[in-house]
Amino acid sequence: MEKLKILLAKGRIYESVYELLNDVGISIHLPERTYFPTTNQKDLAFQVVKPQITSALLAQNKADVGFSGKDWVYENGVEDSVVEIMDLGFDPVRIVAAIPETVNYDELLKKPLTIATEYQSLSKKWADAKKINGSIFRTWGTSEGFVQDNKDALAQILIDNTSTGSSLKANRLKIVDTLMESSTRMYASKQAMEDPEKKQKIPELKMLFEAVLNARTRVMLEMNVSEENFEALVEGLPSMRSPTVSPLFGGNGYAIKTAVTKSEVPTLLPKLQSLGATDIVEYELRKVML
Repeated sequence: MEKLKILLAKGRIYESVYELLNDVGISIHLPERTYFPTTNQKDLAFQVVKPQITSALLAQNKADVGFSGKDWVYENGVEDSVVEIMDLGFDPVRIVAAIPETVNYDELLKKPLTIATEYQSLSKKWADAKKINGSIFRTWGTSEGFVQDNKDALAQILIDNTSTGSSLKANRLKIVDTLMESSTRMYASKQAMEDPEKKQKIPELKMLFEAVLNARTRVMLEMNVSEENFEALVEGLPSMRSPTVSPLFGGNGYAIKTAVTKSEVPTLLPKLQSLGATDIVEYELRKVML
């Protein structure tokens, strides 16, 4: 099989995907001053690129798989030219329009404006829909400082991504509209999805990623219970399917295993103890295939 060419975006996306690949069992190593990580997988080849161009390269069939924020897929206008394989859920953000806290939004829209943003395409579509009379100024990085409530401000509206809104608040800006929501996703080129071997390999990677992501939200609980308390305890257990039960040596009760979501644990442990569970052990899972 021809190697599956995978694009890894620089920055936060790289760190998140690197950890995910490592948990799957795919190790990568990026030597200094290069953009081509080595890997322990003979059928995979990696390249590191800027996050802004990952989806554009996939749309041009320059690679088979890539990891990109949904925002840059739409910014590049290639949402119909690539195939979304899965939402990894990493780095969730909103693309928002923000203005100074002291400015009236409705009054502002009546004036000629300058929009400061990294998202030129998304901003133009938004401005056209709002019938805004103005121009778009590309910031090439941190943008909050361009928007102020004074006559010397370089721009009157900011369009940027935000996860918590704290940076906007710190710069005395308020959100007035949300253009879209975004997160890191796995995409494939249409050409790769038409290749029989690659079309088989890509869903296999997706399955492995899902198994790791499922495991990150769950833990395994093991416990012992007497025969007398067995039925009540089993009825009180949440489980992905049904718990694993085996008799204890000597016939003194049962050992029970069950996978539960991490969020259930704080309330579940006291409940299990009240139902007669003893020797309760919690441990992490590596992969969970549902």
